[in-house]
Amino acid sequence: MSKLNGLFYIAAPPAIVVRMAGVKHRTLFAQRIRRLRKAAKLSLEEAAERGNITGNFWGDVERGKKVPSLDTIVAMAKGLELPPNILLLLEREEGPGDIRKRIDTLLATCTPQQLELVHRIIKVVIQP
Repeated sequence: MSKLNGLFYIAAPPAIVVRMAGVKHRTLFAQRIRRLRKAAKLSLEEAAERGNITGNFWGDVERGKKVPSLDTIVAMAKGLELPPNILLLLEREEGPGDIRKRIDTLLATCTPQQLELVHRIIKVVIQP
């Protein structure tokens, strides 16, 4: 109890607000795990076995049904033979269409000289 101006009141603990509508990071994480596993050409069972996790739990994480603990994320990284931080690079999960839109937005603001420079750079990068 705390005293304020001669009156007693019970201080309530701070409220913890969880915005379930904003759990996009869970979906991005699930998609990233699946993409990384498929890129490694591992079945769900193979990856789970390497990480010492059950295949059912791994699958639930990939489907976004389960939220892994830090220990589980580290185990999944072991199963994929990757450093754990790679699993958490969620901001890089964009499709080609998203990247093209971002590039188009940037190009729309370029001067003719800047466009020429961008063209030269792209040619060097793309053409061997």
